[in-house]
Amino acid sequence: MERTTCCIVGGGPAGIILGLLLARTGVSVTVLEKHGDFLRDFRGDTVHPTTLQLMDDLGLAERFAELPQRRIDRIGVPIGPDGELLTLGDFGTLPTRYNYVAMVPQWDLLDLLADAGKQEPTFTLRMNTEATELVRENGRVNGVRYRTDDGESGEIRATITVACDGRNSFARSLPELRLHDFPTPMDVRWFKVPRRPDDFAGGIGVIRGRTFTVMFDRGDYFQTASIIAKGTDAQDRREPVEEFNRQLVEYLPWLDDGRELVREWEDVKLLHVKLDRLRKWHAPGLLCIGDAAHAMSPVGGIGINLAVQDAVAAARHLAEPLREGRLRRRHVAAVQRRRWPTTVLIQRLQRLIHDNVVEPALRGEIDFDQRARIPRPLRTLTKLPRLRKVPAYLLAYGAMRERPPKTALR
Repeated sequence: MERTTCCIVGGGPAGIILGLLLARTGVSVTVLEKHGDFLRDFRGDTVHPTTLQLMDDLGLAERFAELPQRRIDRIGVPIGPDGELLTLGDFGTLPTRYNYVAMVPQWDLLDLLADAGKQEPTFTLRMNTEATELVRENGRVNGVRYRTDDGESGEIRATITVACDGRNSFARSLPELRLHDFPTPMDVRWFKVPRRPDDFAGGIGVIRGRTFTVMFDRGDYFQTASIIAKGTDAQDRREPVEEFNRQLVEYLPWLDDGRELVREWEDVKLLHVKLDRLRKWHAPGLLCIGDAAHAMSPVGGIGINLAVQDAVAAARHLAEPLREGRLRRRHVAAVQRRRWPTTVLIQRLQRLIHDNVVEPALRGEIDFDQRARIPRPLRTLTKLPRLRKVPAYLLAYGAMRERPPKTALR
């Protein structure tokens, strides 16, 4: 049996950042990641201004700047028959040095953070190690049981276990946490489209017909999300992939220039969209953050940003009591109290967009080629450009910004 102060389940951005912050404050941390590396396609690659500022605060800005990346300065949609670009959010209006969103391969970001963690004597990252269940004794979580790729199994005891392993976390099954699920009208297909030098830069969303497509500039390709009605993917895949490409060109005619599109259906990954949250994020000895506490819709692309901010808030509330051996439930509960308003606000906004933009678009009731069929809030943005600061701020920061523990700064 092994022992640590904080056992973090999941080596995604929230888990690695929480582990790094706690280790820098002197807390003994063990992070368990079930995969052998961070190479996964179509993970969230958006790095928002709050995370960019965090990299600076941690003394990692120079190393981060060396990573391959593209900048998104604004988000827009083409409207009207002439394709005029309507800016929904202009990050350049933000009062910060980091007034943009960086598109960075998540595996590169995680490698950077993991390397920084390994410089701390109290930080341990165990790859190829999957947490299989919680160790529960007398109503308290005292750690996890794990299994490695080579068949080894064991147990890690911890003062606090933090679930950062996403929306399928086994910690969510605890009945006292009470999962509240919201219906969603869509799923998302992720795929790559080759990008040419004279194509647009940044990010756009296109609503045409019954299709809603979002494209992010990644340099030599667009990371593309096609929003579809929930449950329709399997039927579509019975058709040849050429039909998928034909429809793609129909909705995005500028792609009809001879470039190679999707080669086979295996290149199109499906994300089953979920929107939910735990009513309680904690139990004795346990805390859930990120998607383990609140699965976000991909609308706005802010799920990772919120998870990272959860991690920063958790580090600030837990570091000192963990280091001094005086952790109490009130310290853990304070993390949820701090992050709950932001979570509820963003999820309400996402549900509002689901109901008033996504679902009508999938029914064919919205057409950005016809101004009269553009949702009223978006038409308002064309008349009141100053309002574009609001979505930019919410996308960049959420409802509030979190500050890391001062002892973790460099």
